[in-house]
Amino acid sequence: MKDRLKWIDDFGFIGETASGHSLVMDGGIEHGGRNRGARPMELLLHGAAGCMAYDIIAILKNKKKDVRDLWIEIDKAQAESSPKVYTTINFHIVITGVNVDNEAVENAIKLASEKYCSASIMLGKTAKMSYTYEIRVHV
Repeated sequence: MKDRLKWIDDFGFIGETASGHSLVMDGGIEHGGRNRGARPMELLLHGAAGCMAYDIIAILKNKKKDVRDLWIEIDKAQAESSPKVYTTINFHIVITGVNVDNEAVENAIKLASEKYCSASIMLGKTAKMSYTYEIRVHV
């Protein structure tokens, strides 16, 4: 199966992925949409964050680190005029675990951002990418 995008109405779309999943995209009311789903540009960011999170978890698990929770906060800026590409993106990665240390997290972020996460590497072609993190000890 191929990935597919179907126009619903106004500025609403349903995406169907090759893996068999669906997602809704829509424009904001101020732009003629109905606000029924995420904006396509938001999905780019979340796709990259998901890719980073996936790789970081895999790398840390491979190092036998006991990760209990992970989330990524995304700060970004876009160009003022069209095309309104992202110009800067920071992923702030928050990891909660038991035996998770700075060296392991820094290594995982470096590998994910420079080698494995195709989505963030691709966004890095137009945006200045940065990565910060904090480790919280699970109690």
